[in-house]
Amino acid sequence: MNQRLQQLSSWLKERDIACSFITSTPNVFYLTNFYTDPHERLLGLFVFQDEEPILICPNMELGQARNAGWQYEIIGFSDTDNPWELIQHSLSKRNVNVSTLALEKEHLTVERFEQIQKLFPSTTFVSAEEKLHMLRMIKEDQEVAILQEAAKLADYGVEVGVEAIAEGKTELDVLATIEFELKKKGIRQMSFDTMVLTGLKTAAPHGKPGLETIKKGDFVLFDLGVILDGYCSDITRTVAFGEISDQQREVYNTVLKAQLAAVDACKPGTRVGDIDVAARSIISNAGYGEYFTHRIGHGLGIDVHEFPSMNETNDLLLQKGMVFTIEPGIYVPEIGGVRIEDDMIITTDGAKTLTNFPKELITK
Repeated sequence: MNQRLQQLSSWLKERDIACSFITSTPNVFYLTNFYTDPHERLLGLFVFQDEEPILICPNMELGQARNAGWQYEIIGFSDTDNPWELIQHSLSKRNVNVSTLALEKEHLTVERFEQIQKLFPSTTFVSAEEKLHMLRMIKEDQEVAILQEAAKLADYGVEVGVEAIAEGKTELDVLATIEFELKKKGIRQMSFDTMVLTGLKTAAPHGKPGLETIKKGDFVLFDLGVILDGYCSDITRTVAFGEISDQQREVYNTVLKAQLAAVDACKPGTRVGDIDVAARSIISNAGYGEYFTHRIGHGLGIDVHEFPSMNETNDLLLQKGMVFTIEPGIYVPEIGGVRIEDDMIITTDGAKTLTNFPKELITK
């Protein structure tokens, strides 16, 4: 078995858990190198203490699973099969007493949990996320290399967006240009729906791009990322189109100061919550505390939002190999919003910024 499967099997032994049943696409990919979106169909992975693992996927995905390097049993099923009956038949041939089963409680639907209960009526269910979050939190060298390339492509996306800004263009005009140019680089999928927001819409942290036109004196906010070889990037930059007001400039400079302070605080052994505090105290002292309405960031990897949550109550200590975002923002409904976001990795003696598009205010 690969090292990741072995680590999960060892944890099962340590906790006296008979096996785990993994059902989310990101965690199946992490453990098997097989990435698929099965839509409504079942995808699953049984990992045991000592037995070889079992992968469950639609028949149409069998070739992809083998091509991804999976060498163990696969339970394939057609659209007319009942996969739970096939699972029961396979497990009946194994001498495994499933007294305790680890599940992805954050992912599993009620309907599928009821099916599992039928398979294991006398079983105690525990959380598999406890271990999977910690495994995925520390990135291996190969993962870091992919994340670095994904970050470079995010930088490029912002560069394209800034160059595309022009009076009278709509948010969706600029967004389409960004994604077209990234597809020419081989990017099939973005990490999330790309955001290009202008004017007062920049005051909505999760605003929706539309047919609003870019006007002089507007902020233009870009929030985007790409998926490269299964891993995500995530960057936000805010630029000015033409001359902006003194208050807009003050907001921008406050966010920049807060972002740089949070980046500077990133080093091994630092409490996650203190990163948030480093930025939040600057924004609050400038009088904009009520307008910073979200955490400082989030873990980044296979999922664009993954463990840990980078909020001020988190007592987790930063460790080498952790990758996450730093993204303070100020959102004032009457004048617009500013967010500046970078992807970070903790190194042996400090931290490295993976996204490197300029952060000083750009006026287009």
